[in-house]
Amino acid sequence: MSVKPHNRGPRRVIAKSISHAFGTSPQLFSSLTFHLEPNQVYALTGPSGSGKSTLLGILAGWTKPTEGAVERLNIESIAWVFQNPHGVARRTAEDHVALPLLARGQNHRDARREAEERLRVVGLNGRAGARFSELSGGEAQRLMLARGLASDPDLLLVDEPTAQLDATTADSVNYAIRSLADQGAIVVVATHDPRTRDACTSAIELA
Repeated sequence: MSVKPHNRGPRRVIAKSISHAFGTSPQLFSSLTFHLEPNQVYALTGPSGSGKSTLLGILAGWTKPTEGAVERLNIESIAWVFQNPHGVARRTAEDHVALPLLARGQNHRDARREAEERLRVVGLNGRAGARFSELSGGEAQRLMLARGLASDPDLLLVDEPTAQLDATTADSVNYAIRSLADQGAIVVVATHDPRTRDACTSAIELA
């Protein structure tokens, strides 16, 4: 599998002094300024209620900050991996990853080949033929990471990927997160888990 070149110019997400509050509630965060680059995995950290998921939505353009702005340069596609993985029980792991590849116009053989490689990257090369219902929680979460990358997003958002997992299973997901850095996307992982933070290449702290 090769990372496809993007010829639209450099991709970047730039947050400029963004703040957010819901109604008259206190601000979740204020005056955040940072920029995000491809081939990096950013941990978005902070305690529960600090606004991590809200900030993901702002970065995606689905929520407007109460102050400041987000500039998305050459960002045309966004994928979101949710906290609780959902799949089709009777479909295999390979089916789940191949689907976005087929939707992009790949032929069946090439899509299957790339799906196997995407699964290998997240440590699921031996589980390609397993049905979704047969996967453990950690395997299902890693499958969602592989499927998210298979959609070839410019920006991949991952929300609390280890929140429901035991320590050993979480470690397997964190290993997969480390593998995302060289896949070509800008990746942002919201987490309160210090081990997940350490698996990322950079961190944005919400105190």
